[in-house]
Amino acid sequence: MIKKPIELKNTEKKIRFLLAGFPGIGKTTLALSAPKPLLIDVDRGIDRVEAKNRKDFTQPETYEELLQDLNSDLSDYETIVIDTGGKLLDLMKNYVIKQDSKNGQKDGQTLSIKGYGAVGKEFKRMTDYIYYTLQKHLVINFHAKEEKDGEATKLRILVEGSTKDNVWQEMDLGGFMEMYNGKRTIGFDNCERYYAKGTHGIKGVIEVPDLNNPNIPNDFLTKLFLQVNDNIAKETEYFESQKKEYEEIMNEIKPKIESMTSENVMDVMKVIKEANHILTSEKELKYIFKQKVEKLNLVWNSETRQYEVKDESKEISNNSKSA
Repeated sequence: MIKKPIELKNTEKKIRFLLAGFPGIGKTTLALSAPKPLLIDVDRGIDRVEAKNRKDFTQPETYEELLQDLNSDLSDYETIVIDTGGKLLDLMKNYVIKQDSKNGQKDGQTLSIKGYGAVGKEFKRMTDYIYYTLQKHLVINFHAKEEKDGEATKLRILVEGSTKDNVWQEMDLGGFMEMYNGKRTIGFDNCERYYAKGTHGIKGVIEVPDLNNPNIPNDFLTKLFLQVNDNIAKETEYFESQKKEYEEIMNEIKPKIESMTSENVMDVMKVIKEANHILTSEKELKYIFKQKVEKLNLVWNSETRQYEVKDESKEISNNSKSA
């Protein structure tokens, strides 16, 4: 079913967030600032998080164990945090090779071209399950690496093969975390140095609070996700006001088109042209007008710049001459 932008109402959106950065910069701690998180600690890094910032966690050794954890009772949690995405994909690699030997090469450990595709599909299936079925926020941490591009040094997520292209597609937000002037920041805009992804008003470079101050709670992502939903609510409110104006224009002009005759067709056309259109009102009304013109058997005369009743006899005569 085709819908209009004014029909979009989603003020409690769950967020899929990719966080990239070098090891030791505090990605896990930041990820645990999301609302009521459960940490899927495939990187075995929970012990590196300060005790005051630790949350509930699991440490699956296989992808099968990870799936079992996701199928348990998760009603106490609002966010699934996966640390790191690279380790997750390593577990998936072994899983897809077990599922089909053609997903691996002869050594049984390295992915084949088909295997990379299988990992990409499984990654999407898993993230969809967390987002749509479990209805949880999803935060995935990725280590970063440097890549040389001529003289420039670029930062990319540490992912094997073509899978790195798939992981970005499912994300609502993607931030690159780094130190800048002695402070931790997250960049949400694509630039020459790294990929990022900003939506719903989240953009630019945002400073991360210094958690060495005991008075500052670890709630950065909780506030960020609330900001996203607040921005969505404002967008919805904006469209609601536009919807009222749209309906007023449609209710005023549409009946005039429907009752239009060959005598007042130019008057109706003028009404459509001079109306203060909003959203898709002009496009829709012009389409309705065009259909009505065809029904009235009218054609546009470019010389007189008027609509006229189609002269069937001229068409017959022209067709006879062509024959």
